[in-house]
Amino acid sequence: MKFLILRFSSIGDIVLTTPVIRALANAGHEVHFVTKDKFKMVLENNPNINKLFTFKNEITEIDNQLKSENYDYIIDLHHNLRTKRLIAKLRKPVRSFNKLNYEKWLRVYLRMDILPPVHIVDRYMDTLSQFDLKYDGKGLDYYISNEDDIFFLQLGLDKSEDYSVFVVGGAHFTKQIPKDIFVNIANKSNSKIVLVGGNDDIIKAEEIKKEIGDNCIDLCGQLSLNQSAAVVKYARNIITADTGLMHIAAAFDRNIIALWGNTIPEFGMTALLPNDSNSIVYNAEVKGLRCRPCSKIGYDKCPKKHFNCMLQQDVEGISLALK
Repeated sequence: MKFLILRFSSIGDIVLTTPVIRALANAGHEVHFVTKDKFKMVLENNPNINKLFTFKNEITEIDNQLKSENYDYIIDLHHNLRTKRLIAKLRKPVRSFNKLNYEKWLRVYLRMDILPPVHIVDRYMDTLSQFDLKYDGKGLDYYISNEDDIFFLQLGLDKSEDYSVFVVGGAHFTKQIPKDIFVNIANKSNSKIVLVGGNDDIIKAEEIKKEIGDNCIDLCGQLSLNQSAAVVKYARNIITADTGLMHIAAAFDRNIIALWGNTIPEFGMTALLPNDSNSIVYNAEVKGLRCRPCSKIGYDKCPKKHFNCMLQQDVEGISLALK
């Protein structure tokens, strides 16, 4: 059968769909995927996808291409008004995942906790239940090209070297790890530190490197996503907030220390390692803050103006989790 999977954003959410892609491919089905053009690098090297469709602004850009494919089923892992409009045009059977928006709203705004203890990958996989396909326990997938792997060797790093990656940025300020937290963690570690991030993180990374010293390599603003993924692939530890690189690190079965700010692990998007992994996931969070979670996504500044969910992180405990 021919399946069309819909997931338009973000980096982390798309990486989290890979067990669904893998399950369909391993069962012998043809898998097509639709996402935004700016996220195509997440899946462009995935061998389990037969066709990858992308659009820049509106899904209508590729309506005719999708109609001509004559799909058997649509797997809607984005599940919003835009996907509903597309599904109405394609007129094919659809399975959509439960976003738990109501439960998350109650948790954020009324502090009512009725969220089920279910990872988003399990909710994604539920869309395949009628096809008797289940999660195989093999974690997430992320594929980089040989060129990205070769590029890694040009950075002066060794694949067997003991280094830790600090993910400097994040999609929203209230998810980002503050500079001083990074510096304090680095001061308690003996491993080399490698900073990764985008152009928006350059100034912050320069300040971090200045305080850490020669034991730090700053690569912020210098790498593509897949080049950053190559750096993550061979690291010993990844110190990150709730970011796409956290899920990429999980796909590579790395040790992950995740610092949670305004979002919470209970939303079901923690780093997912393979069942047989020897790596660790350490979720660091400041318990007992009445203002947390303040959003299911994030803000450009702390609504309470104190940012205690990050500034009060237990650096000592985080340092002890480093391998």
